[in-house]
Amino acid sequence: MMIDFNKVNLKYKNKTILKEFSLKIEKGDKILLYGKSGIGKSTILRLLLSFISPDSGNIIYKGKPLTPEIAWQARKEIAYVSQDTDLGEGTVQEIIDEIRSFKTNKNLSDPIQLLKEFSLDRNILKKNITELSGGERQRIAIIIALLLKRDIFLLDELTSSLDSALKKKVIEKFFGRNDATVIAISHDPGWKEKAKKVVRLR
Repeated sequence: MMIDFNKVNLKYKNKTILKEFSLKIEKGDKILLYGKSGIGKSTILRLLLSFISPDSGNIIYKGKPLTPEIAWQARKEIAYVSQDTDLGEGTVQEIIDEIRSFKTNKNLSDPIQLLKEFSLDRNILKKNITELSGGERQRIAIIIALLLKRDIFLLDELTSSLDSALKKKVIEKFFGRNDATVIAISHDPGWKEKAKKVVRLR
């Protein structure tokens, strides 16, 4: 078992966000979380990253309780991408170089091929992040996540600023990786069609 949410409960300002939530995730699973806004989908991803803690219940990661030490290790194995991912400051190339400077990322692939696949000119590498449109920023965040080749991908409304052709490509890139475990949040029907498991939150 890769990840196990077992009867997780969470309240925020006296509002129940998750009640007795359970979900077992195997290695290689391609999961879509969906439901109305504010139902707790993004909260599940934040719990897994240990950005917040449940009021009760257990989260197990690779057979071990999600303690701060285990969460630290988990974050090294997880790529988290949302519709408003903070890419940092500087040019696109500088950001990629900074990511590559970390020991765990030293074998990062060259981004040129992925830029081409996502309809971006290589000159975008020279642009400052602040100069990019919303769609460009989203594609750069996606490319960086793919370059990292993590074991687990957490994707939160990843394709909200992309056209249908690019959405399809993103879905294929992530759900097409047999070795990767993917948990996606999206209202786009394309994700639902390709997911191996669909979890509806009510």
